[in-house]
Amino acid sequence: MQISLEGGIGLSDSRVIMDESAIRRALTRIAHEMVEKNKGIQNCVLIGIRTRGVYLAQRVAERIYDIEGQPIPVGELDITRYRDDRPSATRANAAGPGEELKRLVTDKRIILVDDVLYTGRTIRAALDALMDCGRPQSIQLAVLVDRGHRELPIRPDYIGKNVPTSRQEKIDVSLSEVDETDCVTIMHPREAEIEG
Repeated sequence: MQISLEGGIGLSDSRVIMDESAIRRALTRIAHEMVEKNKGIQNCVLIGIRTRGVYLAQRVAERIYDIEGQPIPVGELDITRYRDDRPSATRANAAGPGEELKRLVTDKRIILVDDVLYTGRTIRAALDALMDCGRPQSIQLAVLVDRGHRELPIRPDYIGKNVPTSRQEKIDVSLSEVDETDCVTIMHPREAEIEG
């Protein structure tokens, strides 16, 4: 597989760094850590950042149910209108947080869930969106993969796997709900072949 990037650099030499069982173990560990850190799940809500964060939040909720024997609410957060890397017209037309999400947030311990943490800008947008919903008691962050290169002072509370990367590398998370398979892949840069 090769994906074109600017400057004649392509991505190839992909390598699976987490398979289905590694993802399952990481999410189980994260669920246990959440229960321990929060001394149970009283007043906690999982909020998945659309798209893959939502499915990861649902999976963590299932594991927490297995541990605690009680459900934890799960919400879905669309941050399109809060992103600073999208055209203003796209942001203006995006829907804001719904009433259901507003009911979930106020005075709750929110645990944001996302697939990959990179610069921190997605999480910043998610924080802005949550604050528009109400005033949570606290906000924690869970990510399946932390790849580094933060541009904002954001640090996750729960990490499935730390994967040091270069900025030219790409981390791709595939989940069966969307991609029909579960794996995390790292793609390394390589000079594009010269046509001739």
